[in-house]
Amino acid sequence: MFSIFASTDQLPALQAIIDSEFRLNEVVSVKEMPSIGEEITNRFLVVRDHEIFIPIDWANEAPPYILPYPLEFSAQNLLAVVYTKLGNYEKAYELAEINPFLLRDIDTLNCLQHGVQVRITEEPFTKLPSFEMYRYWHNTAVMTHYGELTHFVHYVTIKKYYQKALETAPDDEWRAFTGKHYASLLLDADELGEAAQLLHQCRDMAISDDARMELQNVQCAVWLKQLQIPYDEALLATIKNSLATLIPYYEQRQNGPQAALLLIDASQIANLTDSFAESLGYINRAIALLRQEDIPELVANAHYRKGTLLYTWAQNGNPQFLKPAMEAYQEALKLFTRDNAPEVFAEIHHHLGVIYSEIPDEAKKKGIWAAVSVSSFKEALRYFTRETNPYEYARICNSYANALTKYPEAAQSDNHAKALSFYREALDVRTAADYPHERALTLLNFLEIGWFVNHENEASEKALLEEMESYIAELAQLTNDPSLRAEAAQHQEKLEKLKAVVNLLTPR
Repeated sequence: MFSIFASTDQLPALQAIIDSEFRLNEVVSVKEMPSIGEEITNRFLVVRDHEIFIPIDWANEAPPYILPYPLEFSAQNLLAVVYTKLGNYEKAYELAEINPFLLRDIDTLNCLQHGVQVRITEEPFTKLPSFEMYRYWHNTAVMTHYGELTHFVHYVTIKKYYQKALETAPDDEWRAFTGKHYASLLLDADELGEAAQLLHQCRDMAISDDARMELQNVQCAVWLKQLQIPYDEALLATIKNSLATLIPYYEQRQNGPQAALLLIDASQIANLTDSFAESLGYINRAIALLRQEDIPELVANAHYRKGTLLYTWAQNGNPQFLKPAMEAYQEALKLFTRDNAPEVFAEIHHHLGVIYSEIPDEAKKKGIWAAVSVSSFKEALRYFTRETNPYEYARICNSYANALTKYPEAAQSDNHAKALSFYREALDVRTAADYPHERALTLLNFLEIGWFVNHENEASEKALLEEMESYIAELAQLTNDPSLRAEAAQHQEKLEKLKAVVNLLTPR
């Protein structure tokens, strides 16, 4: 429901204007000014002293483009703004025809909202009233930041527009509004220190609770980007406490999509702090909220995040999570297809390839699981090629090799020998210079499986043992990790014993 607030003496005239439009009174109400405190959304405007005041859109219901403030009151102007807020641009255009400046602003807002190209206007030659000057710089920044432009604008220039808007803002609330979106630009550009400093400055100003919460939301996103291994426990606690404040705030304001996105973040933080049940609870709440809002793209993304969460737990010694991980990924694939999201599609199939190779089931079904596992790995390698994505290619080859060792024994080929070929593919990318830790892990995988290969002749067996011996020697130089060096030593000891046996059996 959209509301118009005004003094008591203005209500009859305003109601008559709303009633003059077919069924508009079913979605727009006219209320006395004192009841404005009851509103928990930004779906309202105020009529006072023959002027229309459109409040700051802290709820992010439309692009942050500022319409005239205040706007001269007339029935046409009022209805044009109301229909704009309701998303009925056809009616808004019709009613704004007699006000070309308002029509231009409504058209720009419509273009921003629907991805239509916009052209930024030249800097005014004459001095504008203070709010209009601020509005010009803020809107120019927003158009260049969020819009599809008719020409390229450099990132440094967009920053300049935001800085001009901050300098000309009429008060702290409008300055905070610009600051929020400027900080979002800095966040996307990974200028996290500058973003945090700007947010801190804006939150110290005399601003509303809504403004403070929106700035805190962006600040939380900055903190999430600052997380690095090893994780800072104090920062994790700060993010967790911030999310505990933000989530109920957005739920109270019935902003389901934003609440759901924050629940996904909360799930990530809970996972990093080993709170598995809490993490799963957050992601399930997010999925439920997004289904209510009927946003299939975000539902699919939440299922993807849930699948990754469960997959991670399964790989950490909890095989009971393999099946729910598989189900979550399969839900995500209903939207993330090879055509519309090839990278996500391929990454999901990489994980599914691993899951299908490890999922517990009766022996007679293992062959079926192996077949679908192979199919998923091929899908992943179809996108992540050595030429285009070498790091991911090596990661998937290593996973594929591991999976091959878990498949049922093949009648026509040796899965262990095939696994070694994929380990070699991974090692070609995972060089000692570029990826020493990953190379060490793959070398140990290779050594572990090398003992199980069926050889056609003595020459192939000797060649493999020599290759394994060279890898054992390399491991000693490649890593200082005690556990990895201990594994390498075990393989060396096994190799020495084998050599001793061979020497005893060899005729002198």
